[in-house]
Formats: sequence, structure tokens, C-alpha cells
Amino acid sequence: MTYEISTADKAKLDALDNAKVMQVIADAAALMKPAKVVVFDDSAEDIAKVRQLSIDNDEEKLLEMDGHTIHYDGYFDQGRDKANTATLLPAGQKLSRGLNVKERESGLGEILGLMDGVMAGKEMIVRFFCLGPTNSRFSISSLQITDSYYVAHSEDILYRPGYEEFKRLNDKNEFFYFWHSAGELGEDNTTANIDKRRIYIDPQENRVLSVNNQYAGNSLACKKLSLRLAINKANKEDWLTEHMFISAFYPLDERRKTYFMGAYPSGCGKTSTAMIEGSTIVGDDIAYIREGAEGEMRAVNIERGIFGIIGDVNAKDDPLIFKAITEPKELIFSNILTTEDGKAYWSGMGKDIEVPTAGFNHAGAWKKGDLDAAGKEIPMSHPNSRFTTTISELDNADENYDNPNGVAVDGIFYGGRDSDTNVPISESLSWEHGVFVGATIESETTATTLGATGKRASSPMANMDFVIVPLSLYLNNHIKFGNKLKRCPKVFSTNYFLKNAEGQYMNEKTDKRVWALWAEGRVHGEYEAIETPVGLLPKYEDLKVLFDGAFDDRDYTLEEYNEQFSIRTDKYLAKLDRMEELFSSEDNMPEEFWTVLKSQRASLEALAGKLGTVVAPSALA
Repeated sequence: MTYEISTADKAKLDALDNAKVMQVIADAAALMKPAKVVVFDDSAEDIAKVRQLSIDNDEEKLLEMDGHTIHYDGYFDQGRDKANTATLLPAGQKLSRGLNVKERESGLGEILGLMDGVMAGKEMIVRFFCLGPTNSRFSISSLQITDSYYVAHSEDILYRPGYEEFKRLNDKNEFFYFWHSAGELGEDNTTANIDKRRIYIDPQENRVLSVNNQYAGNSLACKKLSLRLAINKANKEDWLTEHMFISAFYPLDERRKTYFMGAYPSGCGKTSTAMIEGSTIVGDDIAYIREGAEGEMRAVNIERGIFGIIGDVNAKDDPLIFKAITEPKELIFSNILTTEDGKAYWSGMGKDIEVPTAGFNHAGAWKKGDLDAAGKEIPMSHPNSRFTTTISELDNADENYDNPNGVAVDGIFYGGRDSDTNVPISESLSWEHGVFVGATIESETTATTLGATGKRASSPMANMDFVIVPLSLYLNNHIKFGNKLKRCPKVFSTNYFLKNAEGQYMNEKTDKRVWALWAEGRVHGEYEAIETPVGLLPKYEDLKVLFDGAFDDRDYTLEEYNEQFSIRTDKYLAKLDRMEELFSSEDNMPEEFWTVLKSQRASLEALAGKLGTVVAPSALA
């Protein structure tokens, strides 16, 4: 043994009585060659120590408001790195849609070579987390090894402590494990060798290997990286792992609560939908889903915190989120503007807030008008800047956010960033149609991933980046799962980004509250709907009543309604053509998918022949 480990830390490992854990740690230390191995358990003292060490090591800085800290990733380490994220599979195997695959042995050789000695002179941090509530049939234990106290602190906020869970494991080999290193650090304490950034998922070993990065989407393996492992596991075990929020929505008189889940690609309104005014939140990102004892769909949030996009969060459009991140509590900001007096600022935080023209941000010392090396103006905060906080700190935390039995789900939202096709909300005609709606999500790309923005991308169930099983198997399992339920959720398509001919958004940001109110009422059979080829649409008179009840100053007009809810038959038909081309390359697609597509195309063609390319809902009522 060439590294230091204290007697107390060694005792923590021995208490787990888990040979695999010991081997994983020993192998990591032998490869990455840290100066010291430090082990943290679930105690309040250990968790507080992790946060303090992140500050002491200059990975986070204290801000003026009590509990708030700021972390900066490198200028070119600001989003999930799709190009250098790959799944390690045996030779000859591939994934749907050309998702990155590396031949397992060569991929391991590459990344283990990059990790060889990468922790020299550093501390190797050993952490234990639980993905999902503790003492729950839903949950998966996870072992995190990293040299970043920022990563460890973030996971303390985002995930439930898992040291005691490891003691309770029935199968001591049944856990995920993750090796991460930020790599060599530059003078600004950010990763120096970005060109050697690699994030490899190894489903054969239920592990993730990640090196030369700090951005949470690449480094916090408990998050989107373990999502891939869980999808692989779920699709072999007859349950579902989804990129979904879980929230409870209430009618205006609050006489009942109804749980919904929702899937949206990053940057498409997922967190803001989960946090709609008048709702309570269970989780905003990833859900494990199983059948309940009464044949209902039940879901848990694998996290206990939120890693949310902060851009354009303000008191008017997102009052609950804004309140949560501007009050004293434990919270990490990343890649926003801070000033010498420790105040925090971000783009779109409100017209009534005077934003400074100089400070410190993701580029370092900054002033308005500064250009980067490519001659591009540097914004005051990065478009993918974030906040990290616990759900329990939110005023609207649902009482069941930590329930080991999960919550019964009666509605599902699917949405993307779509400027010209989908109506703001519609209800699917059946469960199979709902799976089709989820499978055919399209979204214009945003700053949450590295590369070009504004490009239309297909993302089935907003999960395409993470599906490491054949897409046909994944969709077949969705259809089978819903069909076996005695109480199957209703499925709704949403779109907050529809634009008019002048390029202006047709919706106010807060309108999503009304779409959710209508969907909640539909679950309970309270509103009639207009049947169309693409789904069931709300009636104007129902929306008008909901707008009047939800807002004091919003006059929802019939003109708005007709503009928003007209069926653009040419656009929908063009989308079906794109979907047919995309999915025709998938082997063993469920027959139900093609049945829905063909039926919808025939109905849209008939409607277009009769009423044209833009059909007002009044023509269908």
C-alpha cells in the first residue's frame, strides 16, 4: 500500500464487510496513485467536513448570503460532452441513433491509461450514496470515488447518504460504482487537459469512469451517467428508469392533489414545469418507476436535490425557484457572475435588478464587452450556469418527496423546444399514442450540451442520450409496462416554445400553469375536449376560466387560443416524415408505433384535404 489511510477511515470500510467495495477502492488507488485515501460516512460531521474542504481547497468560494457558494468550471467545460462520452460494449455491438460506442477493451485501455497516476499528490475521496429513498425497493446503492470536493459536496446536496445502505445490502455485489478525477488543475483551479476529457460508461461492470472534467454533467456520476446504467438494468428487470420530474398538481380550489411526471430535454422547461406555482415537487430530473400493489404506476425521485439551469430565472416567471435561490440556505451556484462583495448575478434575473458591468465569472475577471479567444462576446453568466440545492429547502417540497414507497402517478407530460408544430398542450388518444408522443419528441438544441445551438434534434422520452439498450426494446417495454397497469396514467404533449410568423413566442412563460391545470382536470374527467388527429385539445371556454382563476392580470383571448391551438397539418405531416425516416433504421420496432404513425398520417392528410394547412380548433369542435 503506497497511500496513506487513517485508522478511522480504514475502520469505516471494514464495517461494511463488503469484499467488492474493498477491491474497487484498492483498484482505484492502485491505478490513480493518490497520496491519501479519505473515507466519509453519513454523519453530519463528515458531510459538513466535505463542504468545508471544498472551500478550503478553493473549489468553491463563500458568497455574501449565508450558505451560498460559487464554483467555476473551466471555460470549455460547461456542458455534457457528448463527443467524448461513450458506452463500452463488446466488439460488434452498437447503440441506436449512432450513440457513441467504444469497443470495451480498447476503450478501457484508453481511459485507464489517462487515469494512471492522475491523483498523484491528491486525496482520493470515497463516498457512499443512495439513488432513491433509503430503505426502498426502488433504490440503488452507489460508490463514488473522486478527487474533487466540489463533486463530493454537490452529491451530498443532490443524493441521499448511502453508507448505512451499504451495510444493509442483501447482495453485497449489487451496486453502481464511479471513478472520477478532475485531472491536472491549472492556476485557476480548473481542469487543464480538456482535450483529454473522457467519460466512459461500462455496463458490464455497472460503473462509470470519468477523467479531466469538473462540470457536474460529466463528473457527478450519480446523475446522468448512472442514469444510463439504471436504464440498462431496468430494461432487463421489467421496470422503467426515466429522465422525468415528479410533481403534484392541484386544482385552483386545492381540493385534491394529482401526481404527474414529465420528460423534457435539457433547457426546455423541465424544472420550471416541476416547480409551477401551486404545485409541490417530489423531484425535477430522474425517476425510477415500478408497478404498485394496486396496479398503479409508482415513482420515486432518485435525487433529493435540484441541479437547475439558472438563466432567466426571475421573480415573475419562476417565483418559487427565484425565492429558493435568493434566500439563506446551503446552495452552490456555478458559472454565474459574482462581485467582490460576494453578490451573485445571472442573465435574465429580472428587469428591476441592476446588474453590474464587471466582476468574476466563468471566464475569470470580466467586464461587459469582453471577447473570448474566438472573438465572441463573453456573457455575464454562462448560458448553462446552474444552481444546486436540496428539495427539502424549498417552500413547495411535497410531503412525499422522500417516501420509500414512491407516489402514484396519474399523468405524464412530454415536451420539447418546438417553434412551429406542436400545440401548447394536447392529451394522447391512448397509452400507445402517448408512448408515440414521447418517442417522437423533437427539440431545438441549447447550451446544455457542447456544440451548435438551434438544431432540431430527436430525443425519445427526452432520454435518447442515455438509452444504452436498443431503442426498440426500450419503447416495447414502455408499451408493455403501461398495458399491464390497472390504473394507467394519461399522457399529454406540451410545447412552450411555439412562435408566430414574426418569430415571437405565442405563450407567456407562466401560461404553463394553465396547461397543467387543464391536464389535472382531464385526469379527473372534468373537462370536455376536442378530438383531433394529434390528440385531444382543450376548449377555449375552459382555458378562459382557468386563466381568469390563475392570474389577476392575464386576459386570455379567443384570438390567442386560435393561433396557439390551430393544427398545422403540413408541419405535423413533415414531422411524421422525419420520424418515419429516423425510426425505420431501428430493428424490431413495436408494431404499435407504426400503427399510430400511419393512422395519424391518414387522418392529417384527410384533414388537410378538407380544411387546409392551418385548421382552427373551432373547425373541429
